[in-house]
Amino acid sequence: MSATVSVHEIVLASGSRARRELLAAAGVPFTVQAADVDEPAIRARMHKSDPGVDPKKVAAVLAAAKAEDVSGKIAGSLIIGADQVLALGDELLSKAPNTEAARAALRKLRGRTHELHSAVAFAEKGKVTWAHVATARLTMRDFSDAFIEDYLTRAGDRVSQTVGAYELEGLGVQLFDKIEGDYFAVLGLPLLPVLAELRARGIIAT
Repeated sequence: MSATVSVHEIVLASGSRARRELLAAAGVPFTVQAADVDEPAIRARMHKSDPGVDPKKVAAVLAAAKAEDVSGKIAGSLIIGADQVLALGDELLSKAPNTEAARAALRKLRGRTHELHSAVAFAEKGKVTWAHVATARLTMRDFSDAFIEDYLTRAGDRVSQTVGAYELEGLGVQLFDKIEGDYFAVLGLPLLPVLAELRARGIIAT
């Protein structure tokens, strides 16, 4: 059985509470250093060069950028970068900065099916050494405007912390009729492939 690495050898390049909780609950030792990358600028450049860019590619590029950013600052550590892109048809939605934007997003998503593309990348010495993208399909039920208002009131500021204005592990589950694909991808980190790769590298116990 492989020995578990020191807590300082794995660094999560994300400030996401959900990602931190997923890794911690799985027993992975890690520290956190959020990446400093201009996500809107990267998205804008990708869409300018290819207006029909695959949302999976957008998620993968952002995850890699985060991992490489932190890896360039911390020598000798394995950096985990992650990102999530919500695609509603050809439209990509970003996090809602406020309640009004969250309300608009929920009205747009209700009664329809969207996809969440969750990308993860490992980086060492400033370069990506492994990457993976998982996709989940989610169908929202056709809830009422009154339900939206009650939901926004109960969820509070948390609606601006996640793309799509929902947390599936909380009140957000009430928004849905159907969910297909990797549950952990919905939460923002394809956890099973991450754990498999850490085991393959001898970083966590096999």
